[in-house]
Amino acid sequence: MNHWLKNSKVIVACGSSATATAVTPPTAEPTAIPSTGDTPVPQPTAIPTATPLVMIVPAGTLNVGQKELGPYFGSPKLSGNPQIFVNNAAPVTETLGIASFDSNKVLPMLAEAWDISPDGQVWTYHIRKGVQFHKGFGEMTAEDVAFSFEQVANSEKHARASVAKAIFFAEDGSRTVTDPYTWVVDSGVPFSDIPIEELLTTPRSVSAWVVSKKQYDQDGEEEANRNTAATGPWEIGDWESGQFWELNAVEDHWRQTPYFAKMIEWEIPEESARVAGFETGILDTFVMALDSISQVESVDGAQLMQVPNAAQSQLSFYGATHLNAFESDEPWPNYDPSLPWMSASADEASESWQTAVKVRKALSIAINRQEIVDTLLLGFGHTNTLQGWGGSDEARYEPDMVWDFDPEQAKVLLAEAGFDNGFDITLTASIRGAPSEVEACEAIAQYWEDIGLDVNFQNIPYGTLRPQLVARTYQGATCHSASIRSAPTQGYASYTNASPFSYGAEHPFLEEYIGKATESVLKADREAAEDALARWNFDNVFAMVGLYVNDNIWPVGPKIKPWDDFVKQGDLRQINGYEFIQPR
Repeated sequence: MNHWLKNSKVIVACGSSATATAVTPPTAEPTAIPSTGDTPVPQPTAIPTATPLVMIVPAGTLNVGQKELGPYFGSPKLSGNPQIFVNNAAPVTETLGIASFDSNKVLPMLAEAWDISPDGQVWTYHIRKGVQFHKGFGEMTAEDVAFSFEQVANSEKHARASVAKAIFFAEDGSRTVTDPYTWVVDSGVPFSDIPIEELLTTPRSVSAWVVSKKQYDQDGEEEANRNTAATGPWEIGDWESGQFWELNAVEDHWRQTPYFAKMIEWEIPEESARVAGFETGILDTFVMALDSISQVESVDGAQLMQVPNAAQSQLSFYGATHLNAFESDEPWPNYDPSLPWMSASADEASESWQTAVKVRKALSIAINRQEIVDTLLLGFGHTNTLQGWGGSDEARYEPDMVWDFDPEQAKVLLAEAGFDNGFDITLTASIRGAPSEVEACEAIAQYWEDIGLDVNFQNIPYGTLRPQLVARTYQGATCHSASIRSAPTQGYASYTNASPFSYGAEHPFLEEYIGKATESVLKADREAAEDALARWNFDNVFAMVGLYVNDNIWPVGPKIKPWDDFVKQGDLRQINGYEFIQPR
C-alpha cells in the first residue's frame, strides 16, 4: 500500500440490480487535513516507496470522459486551467510532496525528505535520486526543481505565482543548489508551512510540478509546453485541442507503472454524451453529474465510488477591487463603484460601504443552500458559510455564522439599499469539474430573479472565463468550486493584490490579515489571523461567501476494477489515481 493514499468507498455493488436507494449520503462529519501544531513547521520523514509485488506489463486502453481539456499545456509557466487540473490528476506531472489522508501529513514524493530551520525560514529539499524524465531527457536533479519553481513564480497564469515568488524567490532571500540532489531555499523571512506545502503537493491546480530544464534549453519553451518531459506515470503523446489527449504509460516508473498501456482523455462537454459513452462501453469512467447516478447504475457491471468532502463552492462578487492594479497607480479594469454590490469607499463605516453590504447580504440569504444540497447534490454534501473553510475548519465558525435562507428579508435589504426594483447582474458558472456546478448556479440565478433581479446567466467554458478573472476585467458574480484546504490560509492567496488569479475582491483588511496568516509560523498565530478574516468576511459579506461542500461520485465501468484504496488527497473535483486502475 502506498503511504500517500486513502480509501474512498464503493457505494454500489454492481450494475442493473442496484437501485438509486443504494446510494446514501454519508453521516460522518466532514474531515480535512488538520493544521500543524504549535511547532514551527512539520518535520517530514522519508517514506519508502512501495514496490509492486509483481512486474506490471501495461496493456490495453483506458478511456476517460472530461468536460473540458483544451490544447495540451505542460509548462509550469504557461499552463492555466483546465490543463493544470488534468495534468496533475492524471498524473503527467509530479511534485516534491503529496498530501496523505491517512497520516494527515504532507509526505515526500519527488523529494525524499526536507529539513526546516527552527525559525521556519530555511527549507532544505533532498531530491529523490534516479527519477527519470519522459522522452529520454535523463535524470531529474535539483537544477530541474529550481528551474520549475522559477517557472511558476514567473507565470502570469498560475494561481500561486505570487506566493512562489514571495517564498522561493524573495529579494532578501536566497536559493542554492548545493549538489545535484539538494536545494536550499531561504525565504528571507519566516513563512507558515501551509502556503509552502500547498505548492509541494499534488494533485491540485495550485502546485509546483517538476519538468526538464534540459528539454526547455534544448527544444525551447513551446516544445516543452506542448510535448512536456515530466516525471509522472503517464507521458503526453498525441493530442487535438477540443478533442482528446492521448497519454502513454511509463514502463518501470519509479513510483507506479500503470496497468493500461494508454489512457485517452476525451473532451465531451455535454453530460448526456458522456453518459451515453459510458452506457455503450466507450468510456470506462468520466466526470459525472450526480443526477446521472441512476443511469450509471443501470449499466450491467458498473459500480460507483464515493469520495467524501471532495470540494467546496462559493459565490464571488467581482468588481470590488479596492486596491489599484498591482504596482500601478491605476485601478483594476473591473473596478466600478456604480455596481450595486460595490462600495465607492473602502471605509467600512461609510454609508456607501454599508449599502453595498446590504446588497451582498441580500444576494447571499436569497439562496436556499439546503435545497441545492438536497435536490441537485442528492444529499451528497452540506451547506457552508465561508469559502476556504470547508472540512474540519468549519468547527471554528462562531455560532451566528450561518446564511439563513430568507428571501423576504433579502427584498427588504434591497429596498433599503435603494434597489427595490432590483438591478441587472451577470452570473457565470465556473466550470471546474464539480458535480452539478452549472445546475446549482442556474438555481442561484432563479433565486435572484425571485427577489427581483434581472440575471444574465452565462454558461461558457472555463478556458473562456478564466482569462477575464486573471485580467480583472470581469464584472458580475460567479459560482466557483475549489478543493478542500488543509487550512483556510491555503486559499487566501487569490484574494491578494499581487495574485495572478483573482476572486474579484481586494481590500486593505484582506492584504493585512492574509499577510499575517501566511507569515505566521506558529499555528496559534495563523489561526488568530484566519479567525479575524472569517469574522470580517462574514460581517461584510465580502469575498469568501460559501455555498456548500460536496462529495463526489466517480463511475467505474464494467471493464475496470474500483481503485478505492488509491484515491489521492488533493483536488477531488477531478478523478485521480488512474495509474492504479486495473482491468477486470
